Amino acid sequence: MKTLNKRVMDRFKLAVIFFFSLLLTSCDKQLDQQPISDLTESSFYSNTNDFLQAVNGVYSKLTSYPSQVLWLGEMRSDNINAIHDGNRDWQGVNDFLPSITTTGFVLNAWRDNFNGIFNANSTLDALKTKGDVITDVALRSRLEGETRFLRAFYYFQLIRLFGPVPLISEPLSAEEVTTVPRSNPEAVYPLIIEDLTFAGENLPTSYDASNLGRVTSNAAKALLGLVYLTRSGASYGILGPGLDSNEYDKALALFNDVIASDQFSLLETYADIFNYENENNKEVIFDVQFMSSTNGASFPSHLAPVAFWTDQKLSNAYGNGYGSSSFQVSNGLRQAYQHGGADSQDAREEFSIRLSYKSPFIQKYIDIDKRGLNGRDWPINFIVLRYTDVLLMKAECILHGTGGTAQEALELVNQVRIRAGVPALTALDEDILLEERRREFVGEGLRWNDLIRFGKAVETINNWKVTDDLSNIQTIDANALIYPLPAEELSVKEGLYAQNPGY
Repeated sequence: MKTLNKRVMDRFKLAVIFFFSLLLTSCDKQLDQQPISDLTESSFYSNTNDFLQAVNGVYSKLTSYPSQVLWLGEMRSDNINAIHDGNRDWQGVNDFLPSITTTGFVLNAWRDNFNGIFNANSTLDALKTKGDVITDVALRSRLEGETRFLRAFYYFQLIRLFGPVPLISEPLSAEEVTTVPRSNPEAVYPLIIEDLTFAGENLPTSYDASNLGRVTSNAAKALLGLVYLTRSGASYGILGPGLDSNEYDKALALFNDVIASDQFSLLETYADIFNYENENNKEVIFDVQFMSSTNGASFPSHLAPVAFWTDQKLSNAYGNGYGSSSFQVSNGLRQAYQHGGADSQDAREEFSIRLSYKSPFIQKYIDIDKRGLNGRDWPINFIVLRYTDVLLMKAECILHGTGGTAQEALELVNQVRIRAGVPALTALDEDILLEERRREFVGEGLRWNDLIRFGKAVETINNWKVTDDLSNIQTIDANALIYPLPAEELSVKEGLYAQNPGY
């Protein structure tokens, strides 16, 4: 059964890649959203299979998400202090430099998410105008639900990265795009919430083996819960993702729905979650699909130093692609795993961090035996939302005084700790929960967004700079919590956009 599931799952992945190569256009400017050619417009959306391929194409921009959250999230957090031996593209991200307006990671994040939105808008417009060729009404609703989930996902990522962004919900010409100013997150969130609500109501709870990897109703609910948590988070007085909106009750209701669905459970061991032979397991709510050779993942190599691959005697190793630099995990992260004693063993540290190497680094997704053609070719999916996160986010809601009891929140966290082989807690507060999330999700790109949501980002980074004597890290203020607009986008039309403060 495993072999069969892998084969049919790979067909879905290949469909995404094939459609992407045929139809999706590239642009010199990210928001120069040209319509699909007249030939495509007139002949493509003529049957159900065309729409299936179109929706697969909307999925395609998810493949850049792991790089975004590792380079712009994990790298930005206090989990890693990268030491460079030259001018590296990630240097300004790690060091909080104001000069990152031309950094490729920043520009690519803007481009890829807006390309995803354009693909979604084009598909939704076709569903509206030509969707009656899909005779299966339930399938048509499902395809709309998948597409709207993905549009919401891309917009949510943009808000967390950049704050105000252009709000575009239909296909526009290049000229029309240059009339659309940026909208504050508060104005963009309603579209995200509306899209995810629709997806939660119209997507199935699961799929057959030939459609593994597609979004489900539970994925929509879990993401919407995170959206409400993020809106409820600290605003810092900037136009960022947090609105201090106090919507923890809405988030809690959604997390309870996911838990009550009985579709998910904690796996017995931590390592099982990320096992190459155990993808799409009971803990995975939503992930980005990859397969070797045709569409291998590069993210397992991102935060490993090139010297490590040399030591492994691997030729053509991608590594981080930016020279002989170090991606050493921070002292604070190492201390977080000690649980009050230097001899304490946490299964999450043992699995996630290469401790024996001269400069310990995050190895979470590396299985040398599974490496494909080169260092960019790993057949492993990237988990975006998993069941453990839902449990800990539920505990977060309870700590904010909405439903549940302190004992229930404590029990949720202790389930996670016991699996990791560490002692159960006897008390829980926000600071303790934040550190538990740090241990659980290291290398998954959540830490930076968690710090922002909990209102701890500025304090944590500035304290870390002092305690670890990090001369390369800049002292930051709230402006550093969102990224600058790429310099290239400021030239789309003079006066259309203003740069984010601090850059």
